[in-house]
Amino acid sequence: MLVSASSHHPWSSISTTVQLLGCCKNSKDVRKIHAGLITSGFIKNSNLTTRIVLAFAASRYPHLAEFARCIFQEHHVCSYSQGGAVEDPFLWNAVIKSHSHGTEPKQALFLFCLMLENGVSVDKFSMSLVMKACSRLGFVKEGMQIHGFLKKTGLWSDLFLQNCLIGLYLKCGCLGFARQMFDRMPQRDSVSYNSMIDGYVKCGLIESARELFDLMPRELKNLISWNSMISGYAQTSDGVDIASKMFSEMPEKDLISWNSMIDGYVKHGRIEDAKGLFDVMQRRDVVTWATMIDGYAKLGFVHQAKTLFDQMPHRDVVAYNSMMAGYVQNMYHMEALEIFSDMEKESHLSPDETTLVIVLSAIAQLGRLSKAMDMHLYIVEKQIFLGGKLGVALIDMYSKCGSIQHAMLVFEGIENKSIDHWNAMIGGLAIHGLGESAFDMLLQIERRSIKPDDITFVGVLNACSHSGLVKEGILCFELMRRKHKIEPRLQHYGCMVDILSRSGSIELAKNLIEEMPIEPNDVIWRMFLTACNHHMEFETGELVGEHLILQAGYNPSSYVLLSNMYASFGKWKDVRRIRTMMKERQIEKVPGCSWIELDGRVHEFFVDTIEVSNTL
Repeated sequence: MLVSASSHHPWSSISTTVQLLGCCKNSKDVRKIHAGLITSGFIKNSNLTTRIVLAFAASRYPHLAEFARCIFQEHHVCSYSQGGAVEDPFLWNAVIKSHSHGTEPKQALFLFCLMLENGVSVDKFSMSLVMKACSRLGFVKEGMQIHGFLKKTGLWSDLFLQNCLIGLYLKCGCLGFARQMFDRMPQRDSVSYNSMIDGYVKCGLIESARELFDLMPRELKNLISWNSMISGYAQTSDGVDIASKMFSEMPEKDLISWNSMIDGYVKHGRIEDAKGLFDVMQRRDVVTWATMIDGYAKLGFVHQAKTLFDQMPHRDVVAYNSMMAGYVQNMYHMEALEIFSDMEKESHLSPDETTLVIVLSAIAQLGRLSKAMDMHLYIVEKQIFLGGKLGVALIDMYSKCGSIQHAMLVFEGIENKSIDHWNAMIGGLAIHGLGESAFDMLLQIERRSIKPDDITFVGVLNACSHSGLVKEGILCFELMRRKHKIEPRLQHYGCMVDILSRSGSIELAKNLIEEMPIEPNDVIWRMFLTACNHHMEFETGELVGEHLILQAGYNPSSYVLLSNMYASFGKWKDVRRIRTMMKERQIEKVPGCSWIELDGRVHEFFVDTIEVSNTL
């Protein structure tokens, strides 16, 4: 330890003591200094304890923050409760702020109550800090109590606190209360207007925001006001042009203004308009570049996205993530892994959870088990937490790479499993045709009183479909509707049609399709057509096939299925008719594709022009 109290005591100097505390690496070091302060009696110096609290209450090092708060509790709170004369709220505010802005906002409320109980006078900063804690916690009731308390004090007329109340109500989702507060204010400033405008924008009430913006005095309008409106309008396809008009009318613009407008164009596929703004920008940040890269990638223009990526003067994790995500979206999985490899070479960058989820997704699509195991080892060595999305992605990756055993080991190793982890595991079991195991997992979820969601039931129904578990599938469907009150979606109905169709219950499947409250899509009809062909239900299948061609006229799968059904019944005239129809409409059959991993490389094989007699 860096301190020795044998000859030259640091306990006579406040500055030296504070400096030594700042050098402490852990709680053990802090305790040694604390012991010295107690032994020497220097701990009774109120100037010292005040300096310690102010210096370390909000420290990012837990051992220092905890010590400072402990000192505050023992040497300041207790002195007040024992009838101490000091009532200045300054020190209390410092500790309350460390909680309201830190990881334990509830403690801010506790300290505020203690402050009142001990007769310490509160000021506007005390009130603003406790409102900050309420807004972070979403505590509407407590916020209203603070509102009532304010009305009883002389602080009620303070504009700063009134704005804090508006912010509190907006953060808690109480738009109506916030507007009432706003309307009753005798005086308003730009913060008042901007808070309400931003609140309306975030709730999707752009017209209400515009009404308030137009009522706002010209001298109060600032960049925040304009940026909020542009961001709001840019979220909808109808509003992008209005956003563009407002952008051109702005008296001044900052990076947020430019980025909001570019983001609006990108979201609605207007990449050329976005590029036009991008080209004339005098200054760009990483957000600007990442938005453009994402925009090009989502439209399938991967090479343009990569060109922009290569032109970036400085890249951060967000930029790398955008490029990798763009590659994965467009099925360039190997290229995504190469970008990750390049990122690893940048010593100043560390991959975040999003980076790793994208990489795991790319590996899953490639089906490379060796690469999957390498990546898992990388995550373990880096001691990265497997909860949340990363654990889900890891389970999914192993499932898709063919190792359900590894997926199960990952699943079992996660301590606090969310429903997303259960869903990923059920989905993996479904892929591997392990319907009974997937259904058993649903029963485990029920026994543990975990609340399943609609994705849970899609996974179990899909597993039952692949495994021919008709009774279990029907039970699952009824459990979802009757017990959990989850309204079936198109995917649930599709799975049920598949379960019934595969088992030969064509009439039941047909009835389910006809009784569906949702319009069945072409996927459901194609599943039903396949089953009709398999179970020799020609008349029903023919009606479905003709309906499919009318409904999804340019999907080659519908033509192929109908043609194959005609072929299986020996109706060659109808086979030729369907083939002729495809040629006339210039519809080409999508070739089959297979992958094989050999010597660490994935090889792709396509079936181009292989024809089998009696099939298309």
